[in-house]
Amino acid sequence: MTTHWSELYAERTQGLTGSAIRELLKLTQNPEVISFGGGMPAPEMFPLHEVEQACCRVLATNGPAALQYGATEGYPPLRDMIARHTARYGIRVKPNNVLITTGSQQALDLIAKLFIDEGDTVIVDAPTYLGALQSFNVFRPDYASIPMDSCGIQVDALKSVLRARPKFMYLLPNFQNPTGLTMSLERRKAVVKLAAASGVPIVEDDPYGQLRYEGEHLPSLALLDSETHAAGRKNGEQLGNVIYLSTFSKTLAPGLRLGWIIAPTEVITRLVQLKQGADLHTSTFAQAVAYEVARGGFLDQHIRALRQEYRRRRDVMLAALADEFPPDWGVTWTHPQGGLFLWVCLPAGMDSQTLLAAALKQNVAFVPGNSFFAPDYPRAEANRYMRLNFSYAQPDQIREGIRRLARAVGEALGAGVAYAAGVA
Repeated sequence: MTTHWSELYAERTQGLTGSAIRELLKLTQNPEVISFGGGMPAPEMFPLHEVEQACCRVLATNGPAALQYGATEGYPPLRDMIARHTARYGIRVKPNNVLITTGSQQALDLIAKLFIDEGDTVIVDAPTYLGALQSFNVFRPDYASIPMDSCGIQVDALKSVLRARPKFMYLLPNFQNPTGLTMSLERRKAVVKLAAASGVPIVEDDPYGQLRYEGEHLPSLALLDSETHAAGRKNGEQLGNVIYLSTFSKTLAPGLRLGWIIAPTEVITRLVQLKQGADLHTSTFAQAVAYEVARGGFLDQHIRALRQEYRRRRDVMLAALADEFPPDWGVTWTHPQGGLFLWVCLPAGMDSQTLLAAALKQNVAFVPGNSFFAPDYPRAEANRYMRLNFSYAQPDQIREGIRRLARAVGEALGAGVAYAAGVA
C-alpha cells in the first residue's frame, strides 16, 4: 500500500509556509541579480584569518574535547564571556543565566515551544521579524499586532491589549527588523512599566544592537526592567520580566550558527530540557572557535570595522534612493541609525509582491513586506511595503540596484517613459 504522507502530517503543520527570504535566495543565485533580500553580512568582512587561526588553536590545545559531545547549556568559557560582556551594558548575570543556541532562530523556536499553547495571544510589532512569526506559527497562537511609529511600538495601542493577559510580547528595540527603527528611551521605559504592571513578559530580540552608526546607545529593555524592579527579584537575580536574545551571526559569522538566551535560571532550566530533545547541544567546536576569535579584544575591533563599513553602505543606499525616487512618486523610506535594513513604503494601491516580479526582470531583488506582518494585520496595507538590506551588496552594486528598482517602480506607476528619459 502506498503511503499518503499528507494524511499523516500533524494538524499543527497545516498552513505552514516556507520563509520568503529563503525562497527568494534561490532566485538570486544568478550573479547578475543584485540582492537586497537576505539579511546577510558582507562576506568580505568575515574574519577568515582569525577563524582559521582559532581553529588551529582549538584543535592543537583541546582538540578531543572540542570534537566531543558537550553540555546542553553551552561551552563554559563562552557562556562566561557572554555574561561578562553583558555586564558591560549594565546587566549583571551569571553563566547559569546563559544558554547557547544554534543561532537565535533556535532561541525563538525554543521559546515558542516553552510558552505558546494554541490560542494564546502573542503581542508583536506591526511589522515584525518574519523568522519569529515562522517559529511561533507552528503552535497556532493568536496575534495582537501593535502599530509602530518613528519611536517604536505605540504605547496607547499596547495598553488595551495587555488587559487581556497575552502570553508574552516579542520586540526588537534596536534597529528593528524589518523597519530599521529604534525604540526611543521614553517608549522603552513605558513598555517595561506596562509589562511589569500587567505581568506580561517581554522577549527582547537584539541581534543588531552593537551595529549603531549614529546617535547614543540606549539601555536594553532587560536593563530597564532590572533597574526598575530589582528589589523584588528572588535569589538575587537581576533578571525578571525580560528574556533577552542575541547572536554572533551579524558580528562574527552566520555560518557558525551561534546565538544565546539570557533569562532567569528557572526559565533556562526548562529551555535546556527542550533543547536536549532538539539537538542535544550546539556544536562544541563552533563554540570553542567563536570563543577563541572573540576573546582578547578582537571582536570589539572587528565590530568597529563593521560599523564603519555598514554605515558607508547605508549612506550610499539612502543617497541612491533620494537620487532615483522623485518626491512626487510618493515612495518613502526609513533612516535607520544602525542595523542592516531600511523599510520602504509604496503609494497606496501598489503591491510589493507584484513589484518583485517586475524587479526580478530588472535583476534586482528585495523582500516584499507582507511576510513581516502577523495574520491579524490588514493584507492590503501590508502589501505596500518592502524591506531592503544594505549590508551585503558593495556600494557600486547598491547604486545600480536602486537604479534598477526605481526603473521597476517607475514603470509600475506609469512613469517609466519619463524616468527613462531622465525627466522624472
